[in-house]
Amino acid sequence: MSALTAVRFNPHINDLYNRLVNKGKAKMLALGAAMRKLVHLCYGVLNTQQSYDENYAIRT
Repeated sequence: MSALTAVRFNPHINDLYNRLVNKGKAKMLALGAAMRKLVHLCYGVLNTQQSYDENYAIRT
């Protein structure tokens, strides 16, 4: 459920989802990739003890 919300409202997750669907991947596969990306984001936030910064990848 959180991956569906992220696909709708998080621009980075939405870009990932749309990129995979436009390549011809199944929508459930793209949703699974969005779930995996959310897990990695959550792990990074918990591991570094920093708040989520949506522009982090742009700065590096």
